[in-house]
Amino acid sequence: MDNNDPSVTYGCETWYLKGTIKHKLMVFERKVLRTIFGSTKERDGTWRIKTNVELNKLIRHKNIINYIKTQRLSWFCHLHRMSEERMVRKVYKWKLMLTRPLGRPKNRWEDDVRNDMKKMKIKNWTSCIQDRSNWKLYVEKGKTSTIEVVASKEEGEEKEEEEGGGGG
Repeated sequence: MDNNDPSVTYGCETWYLKGTIKHKLMVFERKVLRTIFGSTKERDGTWRIKTNVELNKLIRHKNIINYIKTQRLSWFCHLHRMSEERMVRKVYKWKLMLTRPLGRPKNRWEDDVRNDMKKMKIKNWTSCIQDRSNWKLYVEKGKTSTIEVVASKEEGEEKEEEEGGGGG
């Protein structure tokens, strides 16, 4: 959905997307798209719902997850171009002076954005950020990055997995 409902994506620039949240957002989006585009009439006269593959073709892979990722890339760029005196930049750079809990550290927003940049094969992002027009091309490229669609043979359903898997 290129024109995402602001009530769904409000503040998405600062979200960390776990796998469960991605799945719930995609389910919601497909439910809305199936309502908008309706059913498909087969040659024999029967009706069926559109598959995920058909929906992806209709929206040209401009789904809600890609929209959120591009919003985060835009905000990341804006944040790094800010002057050091801005309060938002100070909060972003601020380091907590406490000991971390034991175990694996939690994934952070910045880690998620950097992983997105790695998947998009953006090298030397610090210099790319300074050139707004060049960075805008990367953001536009992110709007249509494809998600692997894997068909489950046992159930006959389609499942979507992002390249690299994981997330949670």
